[in-house]
Amino acid sequence: MQKAIAKAKTLMEALPYIRTFANKTFVIKFGGNAMIDEALSISFALDVIMLSLVGIRPVIVHGGGPQIGAMMERLGLASKFVDGLRVTDADTIEVVEMVLVGSINKQIVSRINANGGKAVGISGKDGSLIKARKKKLIDRNDPDRLIDIGQVGEIVSVNPGVITTLDSNQFIPVIAPLGVGEQGETYNINADTVAGEIAAALNAEKLILLTDVEGVEDGSGTLRSTLTEPEVLQLIESGDISGGMIPKVQCCCHALQQGVKKAHIVDGRVEHAVLLEIFTDVGIGTQIMREAV
Repeated sequence: MQKAIAKAKTLMEALPYIRTFANKTFVIKFGGNAMIDEALSISFALDVIMLSLVGIRPVIVHGGGPQIGAMMERLGLASKFVDGLRVTDADTIEVVEMVLVGSINKQIVSRINANGGKAVGISGKDGSLIKARKKKLIDRNDPDRLIDIGQVGEIVSVNPGVITTLDSNQFIPVIAPLGVGEQGETYNINADTVAGEIAAALNAEKLILLTDVEGVEDGSGTLRSTLTEPEVLQLIESGDISGGMIPKVQCCCHALQQGVKKAHIVDGRVEHAVLLEIFTDVGIGTQIMREAV
């Protein structure tokens, strides 16, 4: 009986959040170990279905860097990176599109649908969702020189019509982070960036980035459950936020500046991470907001 009561209390703890977030849009970037580990992938699919069933509108954007690298190796193609960006020549973009759209996207859609959800897979090319242009990368050693990294793109605009059409028919969009250029060319775009821009275009309530760390830590290694945008900038300046976390928090701050209400960086290695962050009083990751409430 006590276990049953504890379960009921958990449901009651979630009730005010369900009421608050009904009919709101959550954009979730799915990546890291949660994509590779089957149990975590199923857990994520169930979280997304739960969000949908209680009236929240989830939109999924996924990455796929490790899987692309593995396929490149299988095909005998070398992976090259400059400043953390995959050099994407004509051969590489074919592999990128094949893995992101033909494999990973369909796996995520299948898992959601197999567990009772209604998901549809698309890429940023569909419905001209993401219009992009070639990313210009400046040589750090020679500011007057540009490094050609191939078909790596930066976002020009987001046309969310295809997402809103799917949403209005109760489908969960699952989006591969590709963009389309003026001449129909394909561009490979960072998934965090795509998630942030789509969240802004949809005026989303939340942007949630699943990662392979607990969240944002300060200089003492303590997890910060809540940060404001000014605090994030201070932590970057002090060096407490460094490395790969910098672009993630910058993505969150940019989304907040564009009208997204809150951003979250959450450990995707934790089972049911999304539900724990959204529907419990304590949460498990770091939420970022423009200013203190």
